[in-house]
Parts: sequence; structure tokens; C-alpha cells
Amino acid sequence: MLGQGFSFSLSRPPDAAIRGWLDHQSKEDFSYPDVGASLEGAESLRARLDGRYVIDHYRARLGFGAAAFERAHSALRRWEMFNLDWVELCWPTTPIEVGSTVGVLVTGPVVWWLNPCRIVQCIDETGSTERFGFAYGTLPDHAAQGEEYFRVEWSHADDVVWYEVLAFSRPQQILARLGYPYLRFMQKRFSGDSIRAMRRATRPFASTE
Repeated sequence: MLGQGFSFSLSRPPDAAIRGWLDHQSKEDFSYPDVGASLEGAESLRARLDGRYVIDHYRARLGFGAAAFERAHSALRRWEMFNLDWVELCWPTTPIEVGSTVGVLVTGPVVWWLNPCRIVQCIDETGSTERFGFAYGTLPDHAAQGEEYFRVEWSHADDVVWYEVLAFSRPQQILARLGYPYLRFMQKRFSGDSIRAMRRATRPFASTE
């Protein structure tokens, strides 16, 4: 069921129930103390938070040049990294801005699991290296505690466009603790699938590597 303290269902919840649940979660505080830490970068996270959280870092080349970066920028704004056959973002029309709350609806073998997150910070940098992205953090009904940072980057020096995912997390709900190996499998699966989704979204400029 969906409601305070519940985020799972044996079937896909109706949109109205999801909207009501997200509205409740949007008023809650973050479920972890290290809000904004993902923007420090991978090395800083490992030095400061390793042992308290598991840290995941993935970086993939999307292509080259201004056109590829514009497509990557647009894809991130549309939440294309969630355009997967086993994940549904509620909702992909949500603006990329601080305070926006979304639900990540995951289809598992038995239940649908809805995980709420709120955007912590956004970046939009120009110059010799252009970057666009955002970090979002978990809310109380999420299976895990932590934060994830999505970014696209274009270095003018070598003309390469990158997609990067950086996250720190630990299990929060009792089911996540009991099924932690499965949770880790799903987290790693999402990172790999999100890279493939972003490469699809940036064609015909995408790298084949």
C-alpha cells in the first residue's frame, strides 16, 4: 500500500495514489544527514563517507562536440536516464530545479516499489568545460538512504561529451536491509541501464563504446 511509512504495492498504484503519496513525501525532511555531499566529487566522498555508505561512480562517453552536448543536456532535462523498461519516473515532466520531488517506481519480481527523492542542487556551468546536472536525495519512504548525482559534461579541450552518475547509499527500510544483495544488484543494474538510455537519447552523435 501507499501512505505514510509505506511505499510498495502488489500492482501498479493508480496515478492519483502516487500523486497523493508524493505530495506527502514532499513535505518531509531528507532521510540522511549528508545532504549535498554528492557534488563534492568521487574522491572526496570516498575519503569522507566510505564505511558509512557504499559509493558508486560511473562515467561514460556519449559523443563529441556541441551537438552531442545539446542532445545530452536536453535528455537529462527530460529524465531520459529513467526511460527503462523496469523503472518508471513519476513524473518525467517534473522540472529540474531545487525542491522538485519525484518518485522512482521500480518493478520487481513480486512488488512495485516506489522511492521518493527531492532535488538538492542543480548545476549549469559554462566556460572551457560545460556541465549540466543535478543531485537528488532520499526521503523517508525510500528503500535506501543517500544521494545520487547525474551530470553531462563537455570539455572543449578534447571535445568529449560525458555522462556521469555518482551516488552514496545505505539501506533504510527493513526489507532493503534483509534483501540488501538484491538492492545492490538493482542499483548497479540501474547505473548500467541509465548509461545505455542516455546513449540512445544522444544518437546519432553517441559513442558505440
